[in-house]
Amino acid sequence: MDATALIVGIDVSKSQLDVHVRGSGESFVVARDAEGLAALIERLRPLEPRAIGLEATGGFETFVAAGLSSAGLPVVVVNPAQVRAFANALGKRAKTDPIDATVIAHFVEATAPEIRPLRDEETRLLADLVARRRQIVAMIVAERQREKHAPPRVKKSILRLLKALQRELDSLDGDIDESVKGSPVWREKEDLLASVPGIGTTIARTALFMGAMAAARYNPALKAFRDKLVAAGKPKLVAIIATARKLLVILNAIVRDKKPWADQTA
Repeated sequence: MDATALIVGIDVSKSQLDVHVRGSGESFVVARDAEGLAALIERLRPLEPRAIGLEATGGFETFVAAGLSSAGLPVVVVNPAQVRAFANALGKRAKTDPIDATVIAHFVEATAPEIRPLRDEETRLLADLVARRRQIVAMIVAERQREKHAPPRVKKSILRLLKALQRELDSLDGDIDESVKGSPVWREKEDLLASVPGIGTTIARTALFMGAMAAARYNPALKAFRDKLVAAGKPKLVAIIATARKLLVILNAIVRDKKPWADQTA
């Protein structure tokens, strides 16, 4: 088997990671904790997968994406609405069926998203944050074990320390979340914005005005909006600015609702 053909899909839930390797057909489950993530990395590294896809699932995936990315693995976090639309288009699943790791891997293979490796400093930062999180979790586990056999006065000290450690863990999780969502592996919002005709991946990160000019040429709904203003006697510059405003409203709605562009969006 050519290792470069392997695509991995990971379905992330609160307690576990369901993994499917497309190309070998292998499926397995690991816990969504430090030990499970370490085991997953050790299992995936020898396979040298071309891409590892995770859905944006409300926060559970950021810790996983951080660990895999800091290990140098090719991770991409994809938009769940697009994965579900892909699954529905296959005709193999009802709209209410869960999207599993097999579908995620198939979606990544079919869409071939560009894999953007982290810069060295980003990799080091994520590795440090993940390592520190692992240390804090180990300290929490140790203190909870001590609490079981501690006398009342000692237990009070342990509980105070546990509260402090939990605050630190929450802070680290926030730092990891921010780092991952600001990195090249996070594609959910970009893919949502880029689903609008006339809005490419570069425009989704840059000038709205330039995006409005492109959309007014290639997006039928926004072109009709711009043409109507021009036909009503509005200067072309005013019409483009109005189009940009309308585009901004549409983009905000797409990101807010987490639904890609559809013709009725406009």
